Amino acid sequence: MSRIALYPGSFDPVTNGHLDVVRQAVRLCDRLIVAIGVHPGKKPMFSIEERLEMVEEVFAPVAAAAGCAFDCTTYDNLTVTAAQKAGATIMIRGLRDGTDLDYEMQISGMNETMAPDVHTVFVPASVAVRPITATLVRQIAAMGGDVSAFVPQQVAASLKTKFPG
Repeated sequence: MSRIALYPGSFDPVTNGHLDVVRQAVRLCDRLIVAIGVHPGKKPMFSIEERLEMVEEVFAPVAAAAGCAFDCTTYDNLTVTAAQKAGATIMIRGLRDGTDLDYEMQISGMNETMAPDVHTVFVPASVAVRPITATLVRQIAAMGGDVSAFVPQQVAASLKTKFPG
């Protein structure tokens, strides 16, 4: 039986923190599905098509190098439902700090009640990427700051098209 993992998020934009989680996740599963949540109430900076392209471009080579099958998709329902629909038995969640842990433990408990066959695996962020959030990256980029230390090169280029400054 193959181990299928789902790594959900908004990925708006993809950051080095996300990349760090993927580098660890591909060693835990045979197939990794990165699932981009689509929420009608949110107004993302990048379109779903742009985010799918970023996810594929940045994460697929990492998965391939690890011998892990890779796919990306979108979902607009409960994350645990998306995991079940994808056949995933592992849900990957990155943790930066204790605040993330508290929040993620609550979600994990609720998900476990709704879908006992989907197990959450927490992946601690490497020290170098712990302070990085997509929200901060967007704010820095919008104010003309250099985000190249926080995002993959392709993403930095995409951000420059949004904020040519």
